[in-house]
Amino acid sequence: MFNCFATTSRGLEELLSEELRALGATNTNAVNAGLEFRASMNDIIRMNLHSRLASRIMIQLGVSGYRNDDSAEDIYRLAHKIDWQKWFHVGNTIKVATNAVNSPLKSLEFVTLKVKDAICDHFNEHVDSRPSVDKMNPDIRIYNFLTKDSVTIYLDTSGETLFKRGYRKLKLEAPIKENLAFGLIKLSGWTPDKPFYDPMCGSGTLAVEAISYGLNIAPGLNRTFAFEQFVNFDKNYYENMKTQAKNAIKKDQKLQIFASDINRKAVEIAKQNFQQIGLDKYVKFDHGDFIYKKAPAENGVLITNPPYGIRLDEQDNLANLYPQIGSTLKKCFSGWDCYFFTGDLRMPKLVRLKPTRKVPLFNGALECRLYEFKMVSGSNRKIKE
Repeated sequence: MFNCFATTSRGLEELLSEELRALGATNTNAVNAGLEFRASMNDIIRMNLHSRLASRIMIQLGVSGYRNDDSAEDIYRLAHKIDWQKWFHVGNTIKVATNAVNSPLKSLEFVTLKVKDAICDHFNEHVDSRPSVDKMNPDIRIYNFLTKDSVTIYLDTSGETLFKRGYRKLKLEAPIKENLAFGLIKLSGWTPDKPFYDPMCGSGTLAVEAISYGLNIAPGLNRTFAFEQFVNFDKNYYENMKTQAKNAIKKDQKLQIFASDINRKAVEIAKQNFQQIGLDKYVKFDHGDFIYKKAPAENGVLITNPPYGIRLDEQDNLANLYPQIGSTLKKCFSGWDCYFFTGDLRMPKLVRLKPTRKVPLFNGALECRLYEFKMVSGSNRKIKE
């Protein structure tokens, strides 16, 4: 069993804890933007393959205090004594990165260099050779995390961040990452037996996450992981796990997934993306402005990430758009549970609806909310102006 840490978007920590416990995690402790837990290597492999919420899963290799000494010798010694050749081969390429909260050290880049030197020195002393550094596409990633007086060194098991599902997509900027998109779906309580609608779908991230969840497609089936480079990686075990995951896909699951956007180009690109990944038969795309749309089913769950402006002119435009959204919800979406994820905290007032729930979340560094509006006829009252 190993001490581990998984990262996620801020606000999804408890959902991640629930998910990883179901995949084998024990001794879970949710912290800001992540989860501390214990797990076996087999559990870690399973989590990488199946987690929809984690961004990265790491194994803790060493932790110690350090002095406020810009030479960073305490950190070098901790890194040097780790048995690196137990984990990866000298022929693997590496990348080291450092993050910190309240560290007194002046240069995190210097800490990164010291840990890299310690790893290379360790290999030189044991196998008379050293790994090469690859900052763009390394086989192995090592992360250092500094607090005011302690340093923890982690070995990444994921490789590319886990929200990169491995789907080959045509380029279209996505405003939210896949794991955050699934977090919104999970928070909504949507289940595959209910209609799902994203009326501002953009590249279709929310729709593809809903379909993947509804069909029970393991999100890591189409990608590779860093753990595949580890010394004791059991390829046969992992191939059997992937076979089990493929056999568990519910190809015949009936889904009602609807997606539309005012941007015709976005809809066409989303359609092509879905065709490339073989999910196009599970979604019905449409082009048009949401404020003129009728509900695609009698009831269901609407989840969307509407535009929200940073510049003043954008905010003025949205101040005109939001009341029209509220009017559409009241006229056309009675019986629907509607969820809007936005960084514009004015939204409830501007749509003139009282949210039944507000969930604080972050999209990167941007503070956001997931607003829930249960559109039961007569139950929503206007906010007093």
